[in-house]
Parts: sequence; C-alpha cells; structure tokens
Amino acid sequence: MQQTQICKKTVRDVDVHAKRVLVRVDFNVPLDEARRVTDDTRIRAALPTIQYLREHGARVILASHLGRPKGKVVESMRLDPAAERLSALLGHPVRKLNATIGPEVREAVMAMRPGDVVMLENLRFHPEEEANDPTFARQLASLADLYVNDAFGTAHRAHASTEGVAHYLPAVAGLLMEREIRFLSRAIQNPERPFVAILGGAKVSDKIAVIENLLPKVDRLLVGGGMANTFLLAMGHEVGESLVEPDKVDLARDLLARSGGKLILPVDVVIADAFSAEAERQVVPVDQVPAKWRIMDIGPETVKRFAEALQGARTVVWNGPMGVFEFEPFGAGTIAVAHVVADLPGATTIVGGGDSVAAVEAAGVADRITHISTGGGASLEFLEGRVLPGVAILQDCD
Repeated sequence: MQQTQICKKTVRDVDVHAKRVLVRVDFNVPLDEARRVTDDTRIRAALPTIQYLREHGARVILASHLGRPKGKVVESMRLDPAAERLSALLGHPVRKLNATIGPEVREAVMAMRPGDVVMLENLRFHPEEEANDPTFARQLASLADLYVNDAFGTAHRAHASTEGVAHYLPAVAGLLMEREIRFLSRAIQNPERPFVAILGGAKVSDKIAVIENLLPKVDRLLVGGGMANTFLLAMGHEVGESLVEPDKVDLARDLLARSGGKLILPVDVVIADAFSAEAERQVVPVDQVPAKWRIMDIGPETVKRFAEALQGARTVVWNGPMGVFEFEPFGAGTIAVAHVVADLPGATTIVGGGDSVAAVEAAGVADRITHISTGGGASLEFLEGRVLPGVAILQDCD
C-alpha cells in the first residue's frame, strides 16, 4: 500500500479532562549494570504529551516495552528505572505497577485522580503483546476511556498495544507521533526543493525499497557506508575485502541506470588492512582499493562532493552512517556530513536511524537538526512508502 496524505487526530482534538488515557510510549531505554537509565532521550521525547494530558486533567496510564523478554518476566527488564527517571523529569511521582493487566492494575487505575500518572509493567512480559492477541488488547483497553499512541518507534509493529487496543478505544496521536508524521509525510509527499536524501549503512538490501521509493522524488541521492560498495562493484571498481552484496550488483547497476544522474557515490574512501579500530589505514580513490584491504569510510574528497551536492538543499532526509562509525578512526566521514547537514541555511533537515542520530549528537549539532526521528525501523519503513499499522489505526482528521 502506498501512502496518501496523512493527517491524524491528536490529543488536542479530543476532550481528555477526567478521562483515563492509555498512552503507548517508547521507553525502551538503555540501562547500565546498576539498572540506571544511561540515555533518557526517548523519555524526554514523550514529556510534551504527558504534560499536556496532566495539565488538562487526564489520568495518565503509560504502557511500554523494554528489551526482548520473549513473553516471560525478566527481572532486569522491569520498567522501574524508566518510571524513576520520568518522575524526576516531570517533577511529579509516577507510580510504577508490578503488573500489566489484572485486578491489581485495575484497582490502581480506578483510584487515580486527574493529573496522576501510573506506568504499567513491561508489555512484552506477555507473549500476547507481540502476537497482537485481541483478548490481551481488550484487557488493556478496559483500563481507559481513550488511547493515545506516542511511540512512533514501534508504530511499524502490529502489536496489541500499538494496533490491537485501537479497535476497542477511540485512538489518537500523541504530540511526538504528530511531529514524526508531519515531518516525514512532508518530506515524502510535498518536499520543498531541492530535496536531497542521504543513505548509508551496511547493506543495499536493507534500503532497496527506500531507494526505489525516493529516487523518483529526490533531486539528488547520496549513498555512503557499506551499501555504497555494492554500487562501486557494479561500476566495475575492485573493492578488496570490503563488505559487499554480490547478489545485489545487478540491482545496483539497474538503479544507477535509472537514476538519471541523481545517485551520487563516493569518489575516494578510507581503507584499512583489517576490520579493527587499530588497523592501518589510508585514503585512496575508489578505483584503487588494494586486494587485501577494505573500505571503512568515505574520504575527504567525497565529503566535499557530498557537501556540494547538499548546497542549496531545502529538504534533507538522512538515514544511515557513512562508514564504520562505531570505530572512532572511521567515523570522520559521518561526523563531517553531520556538520554539513546542520549548517545548511533554511533547510528542513530530518535525521533517522540509530547511528545517524548518534552522529549528530557526537558532532554536537543535534540542536541544529530540524527533526530527529525516534524510530529507526519505523522511519525507514515510512521512507519506503509503507503504511505503518500503529499510524493507520489512529483516527483521521475531519
């Protein structure tokens, strides 16, 4: 299915006063060995919706997953650390419940007053959650008068808490979900031009649908990261021992032929004699990669070429790193691109995908990016042109 213009009702469009509101949030946050939250970005992203509901007299029931407990109770994946961090950020106590459904939960919810916040236990302690079991969805729905999805990062999954529950309650978007839909929809459907996309990451196969969907829409498409190697091979260049997908070379050749010159590839690369942060490295043109070496990053001339291609852009979408970003010596290309994107005057810049987001944060330019998507897989599927179940089920605008 292809996307049409997406407009969903939000918490601002419904009366929430004194209502019990079930809010799907994405508090799948990293924890250290002491079970302290090490990055609260996702919790902070949900604050506007939670604060709006509290200010308008709602009783707020939060639901999230954490990790992959595979349908069983795993003590280290309880949501207590997220509740503690949210309490501190809100300046208001968040009561963490030790169950997701059942008498204890119902009793706690029925005792809530306007402005109160409770957090259910990890949804994925129940196998019914990922199975989108209707009985489980109905039990969740029975706790509330209204459902709000503010978890864009899980909207591409048809789970009980993202899709199933909306069959039993009026369902609207949270403020974070609204922002995600607005920026990504505009980029795909009605971008201000020139529209430039930057794609990176390891494999062409991960982003085939994105390339297919974006090529007719963009003015330029910059490709870096491991996925560029398959295109270089398709152009007849040797890539040594670089990560490559031989079975996708014909596809890459076809995409190049159909791109009409829109597809821009590296002209030089940083290579290494081993897949290691300590490996010997050098910069070479793309047609001079030695047999035993591997491509690890884009080179300085490519950064210049990409910067030139980005000049004057009015809309930029970036998903995926330009090299082996997790190794500091091979993160320079990705960091450089982050600075270029952040410095574009008057452009709407949208960054999605874990490593791309990490890059703009590491480069210290996150505050100069128009929109940083909280959903890696969800934003990727959105860019593919796919309909996300957790978005489709929400009420449309009048």
